[in-house]
Amino acid sequence: MKLISITLLVFVGLLSLIGCDNATKPSEITPTAPKVDGVYVAEFGSWASPVTPEDVYDLSDDISDVRATTQGIYFVQSNANNEGKKAVYRFDTEAGLTKVVSSDFNIRSRVNEYGGAPFAAIGNSLFATKFSDQILYRIAPNQAPFALTPNGTRHAGCISNPKASRLICVREDHRGDGEPVHSLVGINLSYADEGQTLAIGADFYSMPVLSPDQTQLAWIAWNHPNMPWDKTELWLADLDTKGAVVNPRKIDTAQQGAITQPLFSPTGQLYFIADFNNWWNIYRLDPQYVPEIVLAQQAEFADADWQIGNYSYAFENEHRLIATYNNDGLAQLIRIDTHSGVTEPIAVEFAEIDYVTQHGNDVFFVGAKETPEKGIYKIQGRAAQLVYAPNLPVMDPHFISRPQSLSYKTANDELAHGYLYPPKNPNFRGPSDKEPPLVLMMHAGPTAKASRAFRRDVQYWTSRGFAVFDVNYRGSTGFGRDYRNSLYGNWGKSDVVDAVRAAGFLVNRGDVDGRKLAIRGNRAGGFTALSAVANYSTFGAGVSYSGISDMEEFKRHSHKFESHYLLRLLGSIDNYRQRSAMANLKGINEPLLLIQGVNDSLIPAEQSLIIYEAVKAKGVPVTYLAFSDDAANRVSPQSKKQALEAELSFYGQIFGFTPAGSMPALAIENIDNLRRR
Repeated sequence: MKLISITLLVFVGLLSLIGCDNATKPSEITPTAPKVDGVYVAEFGSWASPVTPEDVYDLSDDISDVRATTQGIYFVQSNANNEGKKAVYRFDTEAGLTKVVSSDFNIRSRVNEYGGAPFAAIGNSLFATKFSDQILYRIAPNQAPFALTPNGTRHAGCISNPKASRLICVREDHRGDGEPVHSLVGINLSYADEGQTLAIGADFYSMPVLSPDQTQLAWIAWNHPNMPWDKTELWLADLDTKGAVVNPRKIDTAQQGAITQPLFSPTGQLYFIADFNNWWNIYRLDPQYVPEIVLAQQAEFADADWQIGNYSYAFENEHRLIATYNNDGLAQLIRIDTHSGVTEPIAVEFAEIDYVTQHGNDVFFVGAKETPEKGIYKIQGRAAQLVYAPNLPVMDPHFISRPQSLSYKTANDELAHGYLYPPKNPNFRGPSDKEPPLVLMMHAGPTAKASRAFRRDVQYWTSRGFAVFDVNYRGSTGFGRDYRNSLYGNWGKSDVVDAVRAAGFLVNRGDVDGRKLAIRGNRAGGFTALSAVANYSTFGAGVSYSGISDMEEFKRHSHKFESHYLLRLLGSIDNYRQRSAMANLKGINEPLLLIQGVNDSLIPAEQSLIIYEAVKAKGVPVTYLAFSDDAANRVSPQSKKQALEAELSFYGQIFGFTPAGSMPALAIENIDNLRRR
C-alpha cells in the first residue's frame, strides 16, 4: 500500500510540471516592462535572466582529490553529462591532459559513507575504488581492471609504500555482524588477498602518511562518540624492512582537540594541524615528540573532515611550506619559513582553496573564486597560475552578484554569520517603493559551512531579482572550535533561531521585503528549514529538498560514522522528537514545497510524504514533488532543473509575481487558501 501511495504521488508530482515541451527560456524573452533611464522596471522575482537551469546543472564538472606522483598530477573530475560519475585524469606541464580512467568506471569510495581519496597512482598504474562494488582495482595500461580486495570491504586514503611493494590503505570491513571494522592495511600490488593488518582497535582511521625514507608511518585515529572534528589521536610507528608496523605509539599532547592532516617534512619532521587553541593551526613535533605551534593565527587551516584526504598545506622545499587558511570566508595563501617563522602572502583572490599538494619543486592546489573561475593552479613566486580548468558555462560578469560578509546578533548576544547576495541584473531594477524577496539558504551541515565560492544556483535567483542570504549558523565550520561546538545539544534550536534572526536582521537593514521571506535547505538544511516554518511565523514560504522531518526515524538509518553524532547534536533522546517538524505539525501554517527523491536511502520518502499529507489536510498550500530517477541519493540533472523551475513557480504564486519566460506552472494544493502578507 505504501509503495502504491508513493508511486501515485510521484506521478502527481511529475504531472504538476507538465507544460509546453518547447517552452521559451527566460533569457529569450523580450521584456515588456517600462524603461526608466534605459533600465526596465519590473517586480522583483520577475526579471528575465540569462541564467537558465541548464547553466546551473549542465556542464558543471568539478575537480577533487588532487594527488601528485612522479608521472604528473592526478585528479578526480565529475562528468555532468554522465550523471556526475567520476573519472581520473593526469596532467603534466609538458604532456598535457590524459584521461586515465573513464567516468563510466565511476571512481568513488564509500568509507565513512562520504569517502574521499579514492585512488593512488604508482608509475603508470592506478589503484582505484569502483563505486558500484567498492572493490579496489589495479588499472594498468592495456590491461583489464584487476580486483585486489575482497567483496564487502571499502578502501580510501591509500598511499604507496615502495620498499614493501604495496599500498597502505584505510579499510572499512562490512563482512561481519554489527558495525563495520576499521583498520589500516597493507595491500599487495600484484594479487588479491586479505592484505596485512597494520593497525586495528580504534573505531576509525584516517590519513596514513609515510616519512620520506619510509621508515615511519603516521596516521589519525578516533573513537565513538567523537567525530573527526571533535577529538582525534595522532599515532606514529616505525616500519621494518618488510613494511611491518613496529612500536606503534600515540603521541601525547597536553591539550586535547581535533588533530588532522599529518605530513612529514622533507627532512622527516612530523607536522599536523590541530585546534588546541580554538583554531585549526599548523603544529610540528620537536625531537622529544612535543607539539609546537608553527604559526598562531585566529583562522582555520583546515575544514571538518567529512571526507578523507584533503590537505591545506604542502612543503615547497626543506624549510618552506605553502599553506592556506580561511578568514571571514576568504581563502588566504601564504608561504611560511619553518626556521624563522616569517610568512609571505601570495597574491591570490580565492573563496576556497583545497587539495594543496607538492609535485617536485612545485606546489599545486584547487582554487575557486567568487566568479566562475575554478581549476588547478600552480604557485609561481608570489602569484598563482591556472594550469587546468574543467569545462564550465560562461557567464556575463555584469549579472554576477558578489557576496557581502555579514555578522549579526542572535540569541544570548552571540554572533552568527552569513553571505548576502543582492539582486543583480543590469537590465532591470525593482519598483522604488519595494524591496526584493529573500531566499534564505541553509547549508547541508550541520558541521559544514556556507562558502563565498561562485555558485550558479545563487546567481539563478539574484539575476531574477531575489536577494540570497547563505547562513553560517552556530555550529558551522570556519569560525573556530567554540563556534563549531556551540551547536552540540542545540541542533534544531540554535540553527533555527539563527535563521529567524538573519531574516529579521536583513529586513531591519532594508535589504529585503519582510512579507516575502523564504527559507530553503537540503537534507540537514531541510531539517532546519522545516523546523523554522513549524516553530516560527517569520517565513512566508519553506522549501525542503529531502529534508529530515522525523529525527527518530532518521536515526534508524544512520551509519557507523554518524551513529553517535545525532545524540551529541540534539542533546537528549527526548529532543529527537521535540525538535522534529513532525512533532510540530500544528505550527506549520505557511506554504511548503517538498522535493524528494523516491529512492533516497538516507532520507526516506515517507519523511516528506507524512508532512505533505498532514499540511494538505490542514488546508495549508503545499506541493509534494517527487523524482523516481535518483540513484545512490543523487538526482539527475534533468530532475534538478525541473525542481529549480518548480521552486521559482512556487515563489511566484506565493509572493505574487509572474516569473519571466514560459515554463510549466506548479500545481499547489490549497492555493485558494493562501493568505497574502
